[in-house]
Amino acid sequence: MTIMSEITIVKNKGAIKRKKNTPMYEVWNRLKKNRMAMGGLIVLFIILLSAIFAPYIIPYDYAEQDYDAKLQLPNSEHWFGTDNFGRDIFSRIIYGGRYTLFISFTCITIAAFIGSIMGLIAAFYSRLDNIIMRIIDIFMGIPSMLMCVSIIAALGSNMWNMMIALCVTAVPEFARIMRAQVLTIKEQEFIESARSIGASNFRIIRKHIIPNSMAPIIVQYTLGAVNVILMSAALSFIGMGVQPPTPEWGLMISAGRAYLRDQWYICILPGLAIVVTSYALNLLGDGLRDALDPRLKQ
Repeated sequence: MTIMSEITIVKNKGAIKRKKNTPMYEVWNRLKKNRMAMGGLIVLFIILLSAIFAPYIIPYDYAEQDYDAKLQLPNSEHWFGTDNFGRDIFSRIIYGGRYTLFISFTCITIAAFIGSIMGLIAAFYSRLDNIIMRIIDIFMGIPSMLMCVSIIAALGSNMWNMMIALCVTAVPEFARIMRAQVLTIKEQEFIESARSIGASNFRIIRKHIIPNSMAPIIVQYTLGAVNVILMSAALSFIGMGVQPPTPEWGLMISAGRAYLRDQWYICILPGLAIVVTSYALNLLGDGLRDALDPRLKQ
C-alpha cells in the first residue's frame, strides 16, 4: 500500500467520523446513556406496536359479547378477565390503545404545529405580538378541563369534538415556549449576519430560527402528550369523550367502576395501561430534556 493510499484512507475515516458528529447524532448518543429514558422509549415502542398490530394480537374480538363468560376473573382463557358483557378485557385494552394513542398524538401534533406558528409570528413580528399573546393569555386563564367541558358541551359529546377541545387547550403552551425561544434567538449575532448578507425573513425563519427553537418544543411535545392522554381519559370517564362501545381506556374505567369492589380488574387494568403509557412518556421527555440541553454537553 502506497503512502498516498494510506493518506486517502485516513481522510475517509476522518470524514466518516465528522459526518457522525452531527447534532442529532450527539443528542441520540446522550439519550442512549440515560437508562430511564431508554426504558421509557422501549416501553412506548412496545405499546405503539401493540396498538398498530392489535387486530393480529388480540385473542378475541373486542366487541364480542359472551354472557356465559361475563365477570370472570383473570384466567388462562381470558388473561385479564371479562367485563359485565363477557367481553375480553385484554383484547379491549390492546385495541383501546389505538384510540388513546391516536387521540393523544394527533391532538398534540396539531397543537404543536399551530402553537409554534403563533409563537413564531408573535416573536418575529413585534406588531402582532401584543394581539396574539393577549389571546393566548385569555385561553391560559381558563382551566383546561373547564374549557374542554365547555367546548364539548357546545359542540356535542363525541371523540372528534373532544379532540378539538384538547387541541385548543394544548396550543397556548407551545405558543409561549416558541415565542420565548424566538425572542432569544433573533437577537443573536448569526441572525444579524444573515440579515447583513440580504437573507429574507422567510429564509432566516426556515434556516436559523426554527432549527434552533425545536429542542424545547420536542420536550413539550412528549410531556404534553401525557396531559392529553390524562385529559382524554378523564373526559371519556365522565361521558364527554369517546362513546360506548369503543374500547377507550378512560371509558373502560368508567364502565367498570360499578364493579370495583368485587371485579377490581375491570377498572384497575385499563388504569394501569394509562399509568404505564404516561410514565414511559414522562421518562422519555425527561431524557430528551437532558439530551437537548446544550449546558449538559460533554
